[in-house]
Amino acid sequence: MSVPPGTGWPGDPADAATPVAHRPADVRVLAAAAPGAHEVSARVTVCRACPRLVAWREQVAQEKRRAFVDQTYWGRPVAGFGADRPRILIVGLAPAAHGANRTGRMFTGDRSGDWLYASLYRVGLASQPTSVAAGDGLTLRGTYVTAPVHCAPPANKPTTAERDACRPWLLRELELYWPELRAVVVLGGFGWTTLFPTLRAAGIAVPARVPRFGHGVEADVDGRSVLGCYHVSQQNTFTGRLTEPMLDAVLGRAADLAGLNPQAPPGRPR
Repeated sequence: MSVPPGTGWPGDPADAATPVAHRPADVRVLAAAAPGAHEVSARVTVCRACPRLVAWREQVAQEKRRAFVDQTYWGRPVAGFGADRPRILIVGLAPAAHGANRTGRMFTGDRSGDWLYASLYRVGLASQPTSVAAGDGLTLRGTYVTAPVHCAPPANKPTTAERDACRPWLLRELELYWPELRAVVVLGGFGWTTLFPTLRAAGIAVPARVPRFGHGVEADVDGRSVLGCYHVSQQNTFTGRLTEPMLDAVLGRAADLAGLNPQAPPGRPR
């Protein structure tokens, strides 16, 4: 069963008064009118604008995976997570069906998150190397994690219409965070092709020719650096297309660009 707003779920910013988007047009209005990041997160977590995604995320939350049968799934859109005034923005793809759709926090509770947060820990941007639940104490240093699509999609593949319907949430996050951002890390080609049109829609000057996505590719945008990184999906990490040193190099580069001067944590997780 999905969790309704205002239940006290760890990290749940919504309450009974939070307006709900039922159509893409509602998303555009509610995202644009959100006065701050907290309000964006609250409105994201109750969005119902994409019928296919609503049906799928709630079906998964009811049927569950056998390993998590005794757990209550979040079963709702997943808001971004991280520092209140980030200097680094990480843009993924969408929540995983039995990861963030279960735990309620981006990249939490699945193997992709294991890779991402372990790397953030190694480069000094996360307080711990693992992320298993929304209330496990993890904090991010100067970093915020979000996605172009906030609901778990079937087969991890949102449609173009679903991406476009969800885009205003990312647009509003960019408007709010851009003044202090110094680096944006994009995990995968889906996020790369979504980010640049969204930057333009936010009134941010984007190069006339955007570089083709690739691991380690960098683009200068309005004095900030946008960095490409292969997604931390099992398809990439299990095959060796993305390795720990490759991931650490991109995230460490973002930390340097952001002026966070990270120091090595007191021991690499095993």
